[in-house]
Amino acid sequence: MSIQHYLLTLQAKSDVQNMLIAVDFDGTIVKHRYPEIGPEIPFAVETLIKLQDEGHKLILWSVREGQLLDEAVEWCRQRGLEFYAVNRDYPEEEEDKNNHFSRKLKVGLFIDDRNLGGLPDWGTIYDMIHNKLTYEDLVARYEQEADHDNQPVRPSFLQRLFGK
Repeated sequence: MSIQHYLLTLQAKSDVQNMLIAVDFDGTIVKHRYPEIGPEIPFAVETLIKLQDEGHKLILWSVREGQLLDEAVEWCRQRGLEFYAVNRDYPEEEEDKNNHFSRKLKVGLFIDDRNLGGLPDWGTIYDMIHNKLTYEDLVARYEQEADHDNQPVRPSFLQRLFGK
């Protein structure tokens, strides 16, 4: 591991204290049934509430607007999940009164089913945030567990693809 990579990893890990986290709704908190609200994805709400209890601020970041967005917010509220902001960086932000307004949120982390590689299960999401883990950390953990179980480590996809 290069010193630059090590420092970037340390920086990423230190930045996760009391993060501002953007969370998608359809496909992330509930199963895709847009414009209807699908069934809850197991442990999504409980995990998000636990992250809030640990000091993280959550922003609901959804394609939903108007009544559909209000329904999603209310669905969460009925389950005890309140958001710091909805489709904006902070609660008071107004597009027409902010000459620096941008649709891109200024958050430390996005939780979205459209992530490269898809949405991990909520236990993995919590583990990564709570324990400040990167995907690289998870891969190392899985490889170590495989070594511990005396099972051969399967070459990575890229190793198999390129034969290295």
